[in-house]
Amino acid sequence: MGPLAGLKIVELAGIGAGPYCAMMLADMGAEVVRVDRLTASGLGVPIDAKFDLLLRGRRSLAIDLKSEAGRDTVLHMIDQADAVLESFRPGVVERMGLGPDVCLQRNPKLVFGRLTGWGQDGPYAQMAGHDINYIALSGVLHAVGSRDGQPVPPLNLVGDFGGGALYCAFGIVSALLHAQRTGQGQVVDAAMVDGAAALLTMVVGFQRGGIWSSQRGDNIVDGGAPYYATYETSDGRYVSIGAMEDKFYDLLLSKLGLADDTGMRPHTDRSLWDYQRERFEVCFLTRSRDEWCALLEGTDTCFAPVLTIEEASSHPHLKARQTYVDLNGVNQPAPNPRFSATKPEPSEPPAELGQHSREVLADWGISPEAIEKLCRSEVVFQSS
Repeated sequence: MGPLAGLKIVELAGIGAGPYCAMMLADMGAEVVRVDRLTASGLGVPIDAKFDLLLRGRRSLAIDLKSEAGRDTVLHMIDQADAVLESFRPGVVERMGLGPDVCLQRNPKLVFGRLTGWGQDGPYAQMAGHDINYIALSGVLHAVGSRDGQPVPPLNLVGDFGGGALYCAFGIVSALLHAQRTGQGQVVDAAMVDGAAALLTMVVGFQRGGIWSSQRGDNIVDGGAPYYATYETSDGRYVSIGAMEDKFYDLLLSKLGLADDTGMRPHTDRSLWDYQRERFEVCFLTRSRDEWCALLEGTDTCFAPVLTIEEASSHPHLKARQTYVDLNGVNQPAPNPRFSATKPEPSEPPAELGQHSREVLADWGISPEAIEKLCRSEVVFQSS
């Protein structure tokens, strides 16, 4: 059983970062019930349920939260829960009658996790947005991209998943620890714009200290430094190097046959960066990506091939670590991190909408007669 086994969490279903946060908690062993709307909602991208991997590890209860019976049923569940997770705009759950004031009054130990893009307050709080907007406002997006190009969104990893879901999950677990010690629940306000800014802390320190340029592609870890960059190989693929320290850089030069080139040192001299980059570019084009792997893997040159998602899952290191695993017939990233004593059980497959409605209600103390009434009145949907 995972380290969160025994905890009961109600997820008021949202999209993107909310499901990812719930997936993380479920991966760690918490019993998370996804409270879905009666009709599916999402990003408008059709996908077979088995591949909707963010939904893994938890059961689906489809219920009409606009009805009094539906709301009262979910409140009955929240009374028994350790935490609630919602990812709507501020005020939406209050209008449903499921806001934190109502829930905490009924269940004072409850942790109420709120995950939004802009946060619960502030001038932008009620605006629609997506990851790209949150990381733009936080200062992250401006720093990502080539020197002569426009800002490039790093997928939706920094806002949705890193700045949003991860910080929200950390906040919920922190608040649960506090509730266990004190008996006092609380609201967790996790905003993607805040989390994205928090992820930028080291860079902010460098900028305030005068060692980070506001020019994209001009710094040590943004692709500006030639020793921390990607290079094309003879077969049109790419490799990465990150030889920042002197000893690693010297070893890299030795392996590449560039040790006697006086222009390659010191690598901290920015006036030499253009020359050094050109020499690296020419050198890496002389061999294929796999040939460079044969030469540099297993050394301290701070090297790794740039792999596709398909290639990554079959790389020997990731196979040895079981970083990608086959769960429910689909190869996917494994639950993370790992624990020595509380290894989570294999995750349940992503649920169809309303797949477990009757089962969930019975497990959470709703009588068979009440379940039948909810289903007959179409307050609850049970998929076939």
